[in-house]
Formats: sequence, C-alpha cells, structure tokens
Amino acid sequence: QVQLVESGGGLVQAGGSLRLSCVVSGRTASRYGMGWFRQAPGKEREFAAAINWSGDSTDYADSVKGRFTISRDNAKNTVYLQMNSLKPEDTAVYYCAAGSRAVFVRADAYEYWGQGTQVTVSS
Repeated sequence: QVQLVESGGGLVQAGGSLRLSCVVSGRTASRYGMGWFRQAPGKEREFAAAINWSGDSTDYADSVKGRFTISRDNAKNTVYLQMNSLKPEDTAVYYCAAGSRAVFVRADAYEYWGQGTQVTVSS
C-alpha cells in the first residue's frame, strides 16, 4: 500500500516562500510520476505542478509558472514544491499525488493521494 504524507504548509505573508514536502512510503517513489494539486475553499481541486519519475520532465499550471518549482529526491522518496512570491490566491489545501511514471495534469491520472497540507497566504 502506497502512502503519501505532505508537510511544510503554514501561514505566510504575501511575497513570502514555503517549501512543501511529500514523503512516499510503501513503494519506491521512482516508480511514480508525482503531482501537486490544490483546492481552495468553495472551489474544485486544480492542478499545480507535476514531475515525471526521473525528474527530468515537469509541467506547471499557468497560475504558478515562474513562482513554483517541483523537484524530487528519489533516494529520499520525497517530492518537493518550492513556492516563492506567494499570493493570497495561492491559499488552499495542497495535495500530493502519485501515478504513472510520466507527467500528467489530470487528477484522474493519479492513483494515490495524500491527506493535504494547508497553505494560507495573508495580504
């Protein structure tokens, strides 16, 4: 059974930075492409960033491109989301997901999900 545990969320002022981490257990992370999704109150879950199994291919939502960076350390079974220049509209619960080894932006392409970590950006 694959488990994903996110950490690193919190409260930050606009313009600040946070780094989210997602630890994969149960199977080696290198088997999976990984994604970060987010869900704001009253809104649907949306794609933020994704990375393939080896880390040499990534994709980003237009809303975070140039501000967020997804990376992975397969030796540590961990995926990261570095978030810079945060805006109040980035406030959401951020979810880590694992799926096929390629990069996917659709949530239904991911088989395993974490419980989420709250990110709140104050203005």
